Amino acid sequence: MSLNLAQAKTTAQVLTTALPYIQRFEDKIIVVKYGGNAMTDPELESSFARDIVLLKTVGLHPVVVHGGGPQVDNLLKELGRESDRIDGMRVTTKSTMDVVEMVLGGSVNKSIVSLINKHGGRAIGLTGKDANLIRAKKLLMTKTDEQGNSSDIDLGFVGEVVSVNKDVIMMLIGSNFIPVIAPIGVDNEGNSYNINADLVAGKVAEFLHAEKLMLLTNIKGVMNKEGQVVTGLTPKKVDEMIKDGTISGGMIPKIQCALDAVLGGVKSAVIVDGRVPNATLLEIFTNEGVGTLISRDLDAALS
Repeated sequence: MSLNLAQAKTTAQVLTTALPYIQRFEDKIIVVKYGGNAMTDPELESSFARDIVLLKTVGLHPVVVHGGGPQVDNLLKELGRESDRIDGMRVTTKSTMDVVEMVLGGSVNKSIVSLINKHGGRAIGLTGKDANLIRAKKLLMTKTDEQGNSSDIDLGFVGEVVSVNKDVIMMLIGSNFIPVIAPIGVDNEGNSYNINADLVAGKVAEFLHAEKLMLLTNIKGVMNKEGQVVTGLTPKKVDEMIKDGTISGGMIPKIQCALDAVLGGVKSAVIVDGRVPNATLLEIFTNEGVGTLISRDLDAALS
């Protein structure tokens, strides 16, 4: 058998294997949070853009919400400024917020849009300020010390999502566009807020009643105490793993975001290793996936 024929047969087998998944997810909304290594490695950037275009081409409706923390850090450094963090949250002054808007709503957003369009998609970039897409309010953070004393922490212009104008996104989806959303929100007074991209993606998925929320990360997924990736988690199991310390540190807010989404009506959420080429396709079009699946009803999510 010639090499070309063997490759062609392999391609045909892959497409045949993917067919049931394409049929299952046809016309469904998939919200993808894009960040981490996948945003800084050129090969992974191209792989991600092609994946998103392919999803749209075969009848799914991808909605991208992106981060960009490292890019913000780089510009702040170039400007000779520092940005403190508290429990992973950036303290955002008014001048820092200007930089956040410039980077996330400008260079990063337009770069992602351009890359998707380069690969044949029809992406359009938005921030939460466009058409009041993401209504926000100031995030109130409370810390408790070892003695049990609580104190309020002012993070500046850091916000949380109050509501998402789903009509704007649905209009774009209906016009065959791929929305690419920067995680910036606005309050009733017109103040801009820097919002964690995971939280924005979760709320967008919730308001859209998305079929699936995908959080691309720099890790393989939720790990058990033996260092193995665990999947097929229910809210009850997640609570147990947090209580016994299996899930801890920076993974807690990420998995809480996924948990809130599925409790809010999203059929399933998955924490995906974004360092794997074609991670998005592997997660949707194969039974194995490349991350940790979380759902209220695992049988329904896997059917």
